[in-house]
Amino acid sequence: MLQAGDVAPDFLGVDEQGNEIRVSDYSGRRLVLYFYPKDSTPGCTAEACSLRDGMSDLIAAGYAVVGVSADSAASHTRFKEKQQLNFPLIADTDKRTIEAFGAWGLKKMAGREYMGIIRTTFVIDGCGKIERVITKVDTKNAAKQILETK
Repeated sequence: MLQAGDVAPDFLGVDEQGNEIRVSDYSGRRLVLYFYPKDSTPGCTAEACSLRDGMSDLIAAGYAVVGVSADSAASHTRFKEKQQLNFPLIADTDKRTIEAFGAWGLKKMAGREYMGIIRTTFVIDGCGKIERVITKVDTKNAAKQILETK
């Protein structure tokens, strides 16, 4: 997994509308890049809605937000519309970006092990360098956690 101090890979992927997104698109601003397991699941919905609801505070603090999961663009479109999300979601179906950031790995639940997306938030500065990595994400208070963890 990439760590604080590392330079973030520039190409992130394609969002639900087919737009190519790069870290360099956010040059001069801080970027919250968050990786989440699956659209419309309880934890992922709580996290997305926390970021949506905290967007004015995040923008005031100089942040932009982009979410990434392996779900399809169609799934992202439905999720975005249903939850009225105000930020892009990257459909990383080939897991290229997920793996580049090290957010793909072994997970455990109910005594079983499997490979999946590790819920992780990267805060990237305006020059493309990772400032912080949040691995213990408080899904219900994700925006507040980003703002408080400086």
